[in-house]
Amino acid sequence: MKIGILTQPLKTNYGGLLQAFALQKYLKASGYDVYTIDFEEIKQPKLFGIRGILKNIIQKYMFGKAGQPITTDDKKFLYQNRSQHTERFILENIQTTQKINHKDHLSFIKYYNFDAFVVGSDQVWRPAYNSSLSTFFLDFLDENDTDTKRISYAASFGVDHCNEYSQEEIIKYSRLLEKFDLVSVREDSAVNLCNDVFKVKAHHVIDPTLLLSQNDYQELINKDSLNLSENEGDLMVYVLDKSESKKLIIDTISNRLSLSPFTVMAHSENDVFPPVTKWLKGFSDSKFVITDSFHGVAFSILFNKQFIAIGNKGRGLARFLSILKLFNLENRLIHSVEGLEKVDLSTQIDYKIVNEILDKERIKASKLINSSLN
Repeated sequence: MKIGILTQPLKTNYGGLLQAFALQKYLKASGYDVYTIDFEEIKQPKLFGIRGILKNIIQKYMFGKAGQPITTDDKKFLYQNRSQHTERFILENIQTTQKINHKDHLSFIKYYNFDAFVVGSDQVWRPAYNSSLSTFFLDFLDENDTDTKRISYAASFGVDHCNEYSQEEIIKYSRLLEKFDLVSVREDSAVNLCNDVFKVKAHHVIDPTLLLSQNDYQELINKDSLNLSENEGDLMVYVLDKSESKKLIIDTISNRLSLSPFTVMAHSENDVFPPVTKWLKGFSDSKFVITDSFHGVAFSILFNKQFIAIGNKGRGLARFLSILKLFNLENRLIHSVEGLEKVDLSTQIDYKIVNEILDKERIKASKLINSSLN
């Protein structure tokens, strides 16, 4: 059976890349021929962009300021330089289709002769994060096509409501979801959204990254070990949205545990993103993790690390609540430095219990996937 995976564009987000890698690797290990559809709809630049170009020219040549990249080619070169390691990871580890940068070109997919499409994971069903939302409900397939399997695996709305959807969209996507052979979602709140709003039955499953074992990721690190420098610290910090409040949390935990913070991130908008394997090595080598990222939490659990999750409401708090509740780790979520006072950092997470839950969730996911595909 030949499967096409539709997920968020493969860019520089470590969690996004690794969930795409994990789902493909898992399906291949199950005996399927799998491609990730390299889809990102590129919008034409609007006219007011000229104003920005003129501003940059004035800054650069009249006032001696560097400004932002002036041309599209400049921006493309800058992105390619920044993403050199993440692009290498994709080339080496994720089998993709040809590049598709417009929804109208999705017709080319028919030449791959896919027997099934799997949508997910990440926030593929969140309108605020997706300019081609209907694609992720498989609206490009012939509505009379009953032979092609349609599955969502751990698809995410990101939030616990559908306020970003119009009523017309809800009606349209409800009809499309009725054609799915399996609807599975990443958050427990999304089960209710599917049932109550879209009127379809949904199953709660774990993120694709959790389908693989710690050893699978360690193999990636070992394979790339010659390209990786040692981390200078033992307290990994993976914080996407920096603030003074979060800095205070980091400093407090660092002092209490006598640990040295380090991060594996690009420090400025012009820095090259470190290798994906370097990011994974950060979890592997650390004694403690502080993160405001969903996948930061997922990999802390995978590598059996003690951690604190800082609630990231803007990026979707439902994701944090769901994964932590699943593993009975709600007490690891805080929203401020005051919340840290309620956490006993000396109490260790019992990973024997957590790993037993994870094993059961993997079995559950495997049964759902394979029964739907077969």
